[in-house]
Amino acid sequence: MPLVAWFPQILAVHVGAVAVSGSLFALRGAARMAGWPVANHPALRYFSYLNDTLLLTAAILLTLIVHQYPLRDAWLTVKVLLLIVYIVLGVIALRRGRTPRARALAYVAALATFGFIVSVALTQNPWGVFALPAR
Repeated sequence: MPLVAWFPQILAVHVGAVAVSGSLFALRGAARMAGWPVANHPALRYFSYLNDTLLLTAAILLTLIVHQYPLRDAWLTVKVLLLIVYIVLGVIALRRGRTPRARALAYVAALATFGFIVSVALTQNPWGVFALPAR
C-alpha cells in the first residue's frame, strides 16, 4: 500500500501530537512559573520527548507524501526555523532561564512562537496569520 494512502491517518497523528505538545508545554511552563517542581519531572519530560518524536516522524512522512520540503517551500522553511526558535525558548523557559523574569519572558515568547507556527501551517503561508485578508 503506498504511503499516500495513509495520509489522513498520518495527518491526524501529526495534528494530535501538535495539540499534545503545545498543551503539555503550556502546562509545564505554567507549573514552572508557579514554582511547582512537577514541571520538570522526568516522566513529563520523557513523555514530551516521545510525543515530539512522534510529531517529527509524522511531519517527515507528510512532507514525503505531499512533496513539499523545507528550503524548497517557504512556509515549511519558516515552520522549521520557528521550531528551532520555539525549542530554544522552551528550554530557557523550563530549565535554563537564570531568573524568574527571564523564564517568564521566554515562556510567553515560546507560546507566541508556537501559535505563529500553527498559523503558518494552517495558512501554508510563511506570513501565517499576517497573510489573512483584513475584514
